Amino acid sequence: MGKSLIRLEKIRKSYGESVILDDLDLDIPENAFVTLLGPSGCGKTTTLRIIGGFEQADSGRVIFDGLQKRYSMVARAICQGID
Repeated sequence: MGKSLIRLEKIRKSYGESVILDDLDLDIPENAFVTLLGPSGCGKTTTLRIIGGFEQADSGRVIFDGLQKRYSMVARAICQGID
């Protein structure tokens, strides 16, 4: 595997009483092709929304190319391309 481009560390997200993501860790290397698979309601869309900056996790860190990003910066970074 190559250098990590996107890394999620200990991501937690809930909607009301429903915990959708509980301490999710995900590491996506540069040039990797990734597919998220799972049943309805398991957190696939929520994970993508957090990566894309459209949703904020309750806790945890989103790291792009080695730098922790604030959620408002994530969508901008993706739109501009990640060097």
